[in-house]
Amino acid sequence: MTSSGAVCVKTATIRGIEPVLVNVEASVVGGIPGVTIVGMPDSAVLEARSRVKCALGACGFTIPRRHITINLSPADMRKNGSGFDLPMAVAILVATGQLSQEIIEKNIFVGELTLNGEVAPVRGSIAYVEIARSLGRNLVVSNQSELAGANCTHVYGIQSLFDVCSTADLRKCHFKSKTHLKRTTPQSLNLEFADVVDQELAKRALILAAIGSHGMLMVGPPGSGKTMLARRFLSILPKLDPDELEEALLIHSVAGEPSEWLAQGIRPFRSPHHSISLGGLIGGGRPVLPGEVSLAHKGVLFLDELPEFATNTLQALRQPLEDKEVRLVRVDGLYTFPCDFQLLAAANPCPCGFCGDPDHLCKCTPARIDTYQSKVGGPLMDRIDIVCDVARPSSTKVIEGDTGLTSSEMRQFVMSGRDYRQWREARERESLQKLLFEDGARQLFERYARGLSLGGRSIARVSRVARTVADLEHHSLITKDDLSEAVTFRSRILS
Repeated sequence: MTSSGAVCVKTATIRGIEPVLVNVEASVVGGIPGVTIVGMPDSAVLEARSRVKCALGACGFTIPRRHITINLSPADMRKNGSGFDLPMAVAILVATGQLSQEIIEKNIFVGELTLNGEVAPVRGSIAYVEIARSLGRNLVVSNQSELAGANCTHVYGIQSLFDVCSTADLRKCHFKSKTHLKRTTPQSLNLEFADVVDQELAKRALILAAIGSHGMLMVGPPGSGKTMLARRFLSILPKLDPDELEEALLIHSVAGEPSEWLAQGIRPFRSPHHSISLGGLIGGGRPVLPGEVSLAHKGVLFLDELPEFATNTLQALRQPLEDKEVRLVRVDGLYTFPCDFQLLAAANPCPCGFCGDPDHLCKCTPARIDTYQSKVGGPLMDRIDIVCDVARPSSTKVIEGDTGLTSSEMRQFVMSGRDYRQWREARERESLQKLLFEDGARQLFERYARGLSLGGRSIARVSRVARTVADLEHHSLITKDDLSEAVTFRSRILS
């Protein structure tokens, strides 16, 4: 039985990280048998014709020998991806009378079909969950582990196209009971700060960075432990709260990145190679996808060998560090990606890496050293709050297996500082008064600012680090010692 009336099935496509509702309209009319897809489809959508035909046949359905026209509305927006396979198949089945009209009334369909009729996962499932929930509809999608950390109250996970029906009578179709989406267990984090020997100053700086979410650069010779310190940074950070988890899951889902660790509340840690392109770091491509700065949202972006990155790539970080979002203007409009990340970076002091190392001779000329260090650029360095020299550890302590602060101890310091900061900020809001410097500390800060020629941004960032030191020590006012420590971590930039 066929029908000439148009059938409309709801689905969605991803634009940036935002889901956009799309209507899949199917009409069966007389003419040369075949399937025509209109509405600005890309090549992946056009290829759906063959996949849908094979999937329908494999599941026991039939396609009448008539012409089927499928329109993707709105027609002035380009459609991309393979998630239109399932809604196209459902639209054809309803239009030809093989499925009941009731099947499409309160549901959104998204999924890729294999040739044997199975429903495969698609990129951006979390975004589809959000749009279905906002519209008060159910989402019909592949049963996939990516949805383990999302709010799946209105999600039906199916294995194949035939799962759309629960009885042999295809005119009386109802969804099967909602599949319980299985959680996956991520690999445990077993990196420990106790493994890093004779780096107590760098550990102190990392504690301050974790409390105040400060950007940090570690400078030292090869083998001093900069990368080891950075890769253990997640062990002292608190887990994602529910709102942060939802945002991070959405970005990773749209980018097609695995999210098993995120589902357990572990913050993202991105460490791109220094050969990364500008689009790979900031975002871009076709379709436009989030870059590494957005994948590090609510987590850590670690840039190892910082001066080896392309200069234009590094300078593109300036605006995201300030605005906490990336704005990409393309021919088809504006794309916005959140990127509230914490920057960690590591660098050698010179091309050979041994400038200032008492145990190795540096072979670099002063001109080469200046050229190497200037690759980072002053504007970007001005946006990094903490710069810490990481010296080569004592060989005696390494051989003897000496230990320092452990991850557990450092995490206690971090949580104590964060808790005090929250208490202090609540107290300041209640009293409508900002608690700043002690009198002696304010005068000392003025002398530092004049002596180091600090600009407005530098003064603000030194103040932030000093306030973090005071929070760690549970000082209501910033003392001289708090300020001096903050200036010590800042003066390396100005030297």
